[in-house]
Amino acid sequence: MTVKLNRYTQGMALLTIDSAELAFGLHPLLDRANLTIQDGERIGFIGRNGTGKSSLLNIIAGRSALDDGEIRRQDGLRVVMVEQEPQLPDADNLHASLTARGGLEDMHDERGRWRADARLFEYLHRFGLDESRPPQTASGGERKRAALALALAMQPDLLLLDEPTNHLDIAGITLLEDLLIKGQIKSAIIITHDRAFLDRVATRIVELDRGLLRSYPGNFAAYEARKADQLVEEEKANRRFDKFWAQEEVWIRQGIKARRTRNEGRVRRLESLRVERAARRERIGNVKLALDAGERSGKLVAELTGVSKGYDGKPLIRDLDLRILRGDRIGLIGANGAGKSTLIKIILGELAPDTGDVRLGTKQEVAYFDQLREQLDPERTLADTISPGSEWVETADGRKHVMSYLSDFLFPPQRAMAQVSMLSGGERNRLLLARLFARPANVLVLDEPTNDLDIESLELLEDTLQGYNGTLLLVSHDRAFLDNVVTQTLAAEGEGRWKEYVGGYSDWLMQRSAADVPAARADVSTKSTLRAVVPLKKLSFKEQRELEQLPGELEVLEKEQSDLAMRMSRAEYHKQGAAQLRADRERAAVIEKQLAVKFERWAELDRKLAQAVV
Repeated sequence: MTVKLNRYTQGMALLTIDSAELAFGLHPLLDRANLTIQDGERIGFIGRNGTGKSSLLNIIAGRSALDDGEIRRQDGLRVVMVEQEPQLPDADNLHASLTARGGLEDMHDERGRWRADARLFEYLHRFGLDESRPPQTASGGERKRAALALALAMQPDLLLLDEPTNHLDIAGITLLEDLLIKGQIKSAIIITHDRAFLDRVATRIVELDRGLLRSYPGNFAAYEARKADQLVEEEKANRRFDKFWAQEEVWIRQGIKARRTRNEGRVRRLESLRVERAARRERIGNVKLALDAGERSGKLVAELTGVSKGYDGKPLIRDLDLRILRGDRIGLIGANGAGKSTLIKIILGELAPDTGDVRLGTKQEVAYFDQLREQLDPERTLADTISPGSEWVETADGRKHVMSYLSDFLFPPQRAMAQVSMLSGGERNRLLLARLFARPANVLVLDEPTNDLDIESLELLEDTLQGYNGTLLLVSHDRAFLDNVVTQTLAAEGEGRWKEYVGGYSDWLMQRSAADVPAARADVSTKSTLRAVVPLKKLSFKEQRELEQLPGELEVLEKEQSDLAMRMSRAEYHKQGAAQLRADRERAAVIEKQLAVKFERWAELDRKLAQAVV
């Protein structure tokens, strides 16, 4: 059926989806679904893998159509989409490629074209990209950053982002968060499994659940609290329905005497109940994870002494001393290209350092999850990938048939003989986890395991890893995942330097900030003694007064930041309401920005003061 595309007048909702229907398989992806998107909303779009999130985003972008239903758009609505794996046109350089992708050369408004081009240069530089390099040489992460830069430069009325944090490091993710919150983009729909990203950016969560679009005001933390209550109520309602339906089925099956007095209206009601029960879609099952650490490894897993490694004159690891013991749970964080995967290979003995010594422990059974999924043969079947040459799998829960084991990872029996090449990204992730967990391992290495996993699968993986008693090495840009899984963090700090911190990502952030601020204060304190003795020849009266007032202003802001953080961390905080949650997030962002500006100004005035002293 042809989808009707109407237009709203200015000032109303940006876009409305009414009674949308879309189906590809046994169950409809959209089952008379409805959604209205208001100007100024940043919607976090979530749901299980395969439920149709990307399909709906493509429909909103105008790249595909509904089977039935209606889409009403605000007049002149400009929509820009960034896909999971953006493709860039061939060109001599990245700038020309993006100009072609965005159709900037076709803009009739010369001044508007010039401004968009200027913004494109700005965002390319902010994402650390060289506009003169050929796009054909760009990595997946560089293509993603380039497509994001173009989308932001085009300043659409509605920005659509499909898994924007995949391939981005933590610095890139936080930059994107800042640009969405503080930039020119007012409205966005974002598919992501990054819970920290959703907590900071989203003003509303929309979940695609069994063909329906369910809306929850606030960020992901607020959604989790409301969703838990909703699932309890849904289960109660289903139980009441099933009990009543069962009673009616007993009545209809009564003997001849009962049938003689049968109420025809009651019969019709039972028929309606049967139809409703048959049409009811149960929630998709969860992945069943169990991880066997097998035989204990030796107490020492690896010891690095004075290790250095580099490529093409660039140091990735410099004079690193590191000792990893059995049971350690270490998260590696750093920018893309910082050497995280290289360091893991050195720890496992797969790669020799340029200098230094590596001592490996004994009795190690290593399972390695690589982010490129190179361990999966695309020509093999799912069953052969999990258990080559056998129909049985030995798991932490005992011996299982390969079909049953695959069903634990949401692969139905009819797909067991399908080839790996037919799987989506999320399905390949699940298959690789299934393969890893099918054999005992006392050293588990996970390199970006969270890409393409939906949130429920992520949380189950977290629970499984929390109960794992082997040694864990984790590379991830998922800040919530790091916080929930690791107990130590190894951070790349530039120029090949690595430093170990206690705790996860948030602990690393706190320790790093705490180390920076006292140093700045000590520096200022030392110079304030000099100010008492030396005339401020190079500071004006206004600058001198400003310098004297800055410490007090910073103290007030830091206290407000601390009080706000304490209030936001309370268990009952989510009950404050969406408006208060949004106001607090916005105030926290403003405070962070003001602190950065004032510290920078403090340093600037101190440098000027130091020149006066000399």
